[in-house]
Amino acid sequence: MSERKKSAISLKNVRVTYRSGIPFTRATSVYSPLKDISFELYEGDSLGVLGRNGAGKSTLLRLLNGIIKPDGGKVTNHGHRTALLSLTVGYDQNLSGRQNAVISGMMMGLKKHFIVSKLDEINEFAELGEFFDRPVKNYSTGMKQRLGMAVAIHLKTDVLLIDEILAVGDSKFRKKSEAVMKEKITSGDTVVLVSHSAETVKRLCNKAVWIENGVVAQYGDSKSVVAAYEESQK
Repeated sequence: MSERKKSAISLKNVRVTYRSGIPFTRATSVYSPLKDISFELYEGDSLGVLGRNGAGKSTLLRLLNGIIKPDGGKVTNHGHRTALLSLTVGYDQNLSGRQNAVISGMMMGLKKHFIVSKLDEINEFAELGEFFDRPVKNYSTGMKQRLGMAVAIHLKTDVLLIDEILAVGDSKFRKKSEAVMKEKITSGDTVVLVSHSAETVKRLCNKAVWIENGVVAQYGDSKSVVAAYEESQK
């Protein structure tokens, strides 16, 4: 009898609502990208997140990372460190790539001396050269992507959250990054991957969740969920 997987993060009836004022009025605009989300992320799973633009995929990753809190329902992290790999989160634009790498590692709960010991490997993988010691505000989008991927790969975390970043950069680096991600997944790391590419989810993930209109349209093995999602797009 196979051992049952342990839950890494649980979501139960989770709701996230954004409110903003409407210019020149006292009215408030209300938008709920996530209305009622429930599922379990298990240790060792690679979970792909599918959905249309604006479906709340990036919001879901921020919930899993603890950056934002739900307005309703409950997110329970069962003692796991998470790291969010995104082009829009986590960089101090005035600090160098080296300094940002150290800060990112410390935010993951890692010791500074361990992070420093990995900096040469991070720079080598990111292919930044002397730019590693220059402010991130001078980086191109591709350079930021390479830095983020290098940090995530070399600084071990319990749950890696990836927001569309595998689709950015030149083809050589994309292939290099995907190869490393496959290695992490096959070695039993827990990964959550947001992607517009259903094919990427099917290729890299064993599980998938499809979000539609703020709720879970389908959750299960990636091939079944991808097939249903692609059928809905026709």
